[in-house]
Amino acid sequence: MLRFDDLQLFVRAADLGSLSAAARVMDLSPAVASAALKRIEAQLGARLLARSTRSLRLTAEGEGFLDYARSALGSLEEGRQVLARGQAQISGVIQLSAPSDFGRNVLLPWLDEFQQQYPNLSVRLLLGDRIADLFRQPVDLALRYGEPEDSSLVALPVSPDNRRVLCASPAYLSAHGRPQQVEHLAQHNCLLFMLGGRVHDHWRFEDGKREVSLTVRGDRFSDDADVVRRWALAGAGIAYKSWLDVAADVLAGRLEVLMPHLAGERTPLNLLCAHRSQLSKTVNLLHARLRKGCTDLSNSCRGL
Repeated sequence: MLRFDDLQLFVRAADLGSLSAAARVMDLSPAVASAALKRIEAQLGARLLARSTRSLRLTAEGEGFLDYARSALGSLEEGRQVLARGQAQISGVIQLSAPSDFGRNVLLPWLDEFQQQYPNLSVRLLLGDRIADLFRQPVDLALRYGEPEDSSLVALPVSPDNRRVLCASPAYLSAHGRPQQVEHLAQHNCLLFMLGGRVHDHWRFEDGKREVSLTVRGDRFSDDADVVRRWALAGAGIAYKSWLDVAADVLAGRLEVLMPHLAGERTPLNLLCAHRSQLSKTVNLLHARLRKGCTDLSNSCRGL
């Protein structure tokens, strides 16, 4: 495949009538320029420039190829300008609310990457597990688990098949044993999450077509999902967490999935906004990036 910089050198040399002059303009050494010209001639199987120590001229083949080279470079430059214009449109401020655990441990590197790709974009990130009021609070978008309670909101699916998993650290399992059935959870310290003033202590699972559930108990609970995850990592008990929140820990061996034959509760992740008029190019690109990241994490659980 012809190289972009080799084409540039050939066109510059033809315009200037000198390979050394073209090399100086492109900040190349004479040896590198000569090698580039030999490379493009070898790839084309034709001599493009007849050169001596004092002169340089286009061969008949070179004259015929020059127009095509100019056209190719022009098309590439036009494409670069189109991309630059498209990226320039990705600017302004995105005000985004996200769950505490997912936001700190999963979302942050994705947002860093997104802003590196679109440097004119500013992000205001609010982390917390309380439901953000998109009509009153200073946020444009909200990432939230579960089906939206407000049907007037626009919901863009990010990870529609995400589920909760039971997990604990190897240290906890070594000290307290591994539960093999849902009923065994009654003998373990379960780490509980509280949302909206309600402690989520009734854990439900699907065993084939049958639902199994249990009300669990533990010696600690928090309204911050990241705290629950940290307790699990520290070996304090068993947590029932969104797979997206703990996938990296499971894959790294810091946590282990328990009873993987059971399907945990569905916890779909959606990107919410108040109005369809907010679905700008920036929002759509962000949505695509989040979807890809979550799909990669979801696929990583296969075989566990």
